[in-house]
Amino acid sequence: MLQDKVVVVTGAGGGIGRDFALAFAAHGAKVVVNDLGTSVAGEGASAGPAQKVVDEIKATGGEAVASTDSVADWEAAHRIVKTAIDTFGRIDCVVNNAGILRDRFFFNMSVEEWRAVIDVHLNGSFYVSRAAAPYFKSQNSGCYVHMTSTSGLIGNLGQANYSAAKLGIAGLSKSIALDMAKYKVRSNCIAPFAWSRMIGSIPTETPEQQARVEKMKLMETAKIAPLAVYLASDAAQEISGQIFAVRANELFLMSQSRPIRSVHRAGGWTPQDIAEHGMPALRQSFFPLDRTQDVFTWDPL
Repeated sequence: MLQDKVVVVTGAGGGIGRDFALAFAAHGAKVVVNDLGTSVAGEGASAGPAQKVVDEIKATGGEAVASTDSVADWEAAHRIVKTAIDTFGRIDCVVNNAGILRDRFFFNMSVEEWRAVIDVHLNGSFYVSRAAAPYFKSQNSGCYVHMTSTSGLIGNLGQANYSAAKLGIAGLSKSIALDMAKYKVRSNCIAPFAWSRMIGSIPTETPEQQARVEKMKLMETAKIAPLAVYLASDAAQEISGQIFAVRANELFLMSQSRPIRSVHRAGGWTPQDIAEHGMPALRQSFFPLDRTQDVFTWDPL
């Protein structure tokens, strides 16, 4: 489905990103395997993970090149895209998958923990996407696949930085889809459910937490890759501005914010009117303080 297309996959040294890179190569794409080689928290650096995936691809007859530049730096992000141009002569798809975690309850979160996660997830997605945009625009084609999360789309405890970044990515993707539609450039999001190094640090102190983790282990990272391959292919040329989720063998189309209920008062509203009439009328449509596991209550299929 991707014969001779050139794809950049960030955070491709392990987990979901590695499976993306391998799947893209298996379907004929030439792959830039980008990974800084850091810990889950974004510490340290190593060229090993990216090169190992490149070696795996080449061992099966595919074409790939490693990139160890950081998505969180504007100039480095441009070098990632330039690697595709210099090595393979073009770029057809960007997969913004790179990420780190600095989980902490909001009232304890430091500004450094906030900035680090925003820099990699949200700024990084913008930087790499923006670096590819002139090439996509000039060739009148291109595709973005961004990784969002139900932590942002629905909610989760102790992830204010991650949730804000991931919901921001959904907004970024929609804006790219709108701004670049006339150049036949598409932009979509995937919210993955999968057991990976990224979520391997989830606490397992209570029986409930242990049971949740065991269920998550059933959701393999490789299950996410087929949707990414499809979205990058010409078969998906009419699909843009959408948010999908993958949970084991389940595919979901996620909702996007739209008005669900309204109230009107011809003479306008006072605070007292809102308290006595406005909010009581709207309250039945309020959303509860759900977390992801409160919405996805059934076992992975």
